[in-house]
Amino acid sequence: MTTAIVCTALLGFLLFLLGLNVSMGRGSGAAGDYPNDPAEPFFKRLRAHGNTAEYAPMLAVLMLLVGSRNPSVWMLWTMGLAVACRYAIVAGILISPTLAKPDPLRFAGAVDTISIPSSVIILFVLPRPALLTSTCNGFPRARNSAATARICFCDPRSA
Repeated sequence: MTTAIVCTALLGFLLFLLGLNVSMGRGSGAAGDYPNDPAEPFFKRLRAHGNTAEYAPMLAVLMLLVGSRNPSVWMLWTMGLAVACRYAIVAGILISPTLAKPDPLRFAGAVDTISIPSSVIILFVLPRPALLTSTCNGFPRARNSAATARICFCDPRSA
């Protein structure tokens, strides 16, 4: 759960930092002026913040949900990779000369932002039969779980 909390905190930090970045840039133009030039720095700030605001909250919820179910090591690494991809897409948006042309960093961040959470969601909802080997009073029981056997009065030797 610690990894999920740290990853969620990093996503929150990114979102609020980008919000501050947009707020600091608002004073440079006319009030209510929305730029539409993809090479303008304020436009890139707005897009970086907007894109993060679209994906980070659901990604954070997903990470906390997966983190609450005793995830395997590869899922923990996947959480960290997903956060790194969010930072990569933000860097790609802010560093690229213009948003009108493709940027490799932006592309990699965008593809991974979609593919990583999608795969985690699919794997999250699939049953995990390798972890369950028997039942106890009709409920699945974890392999070699003597404590579970004592609680539900099953014979621990049957595991």
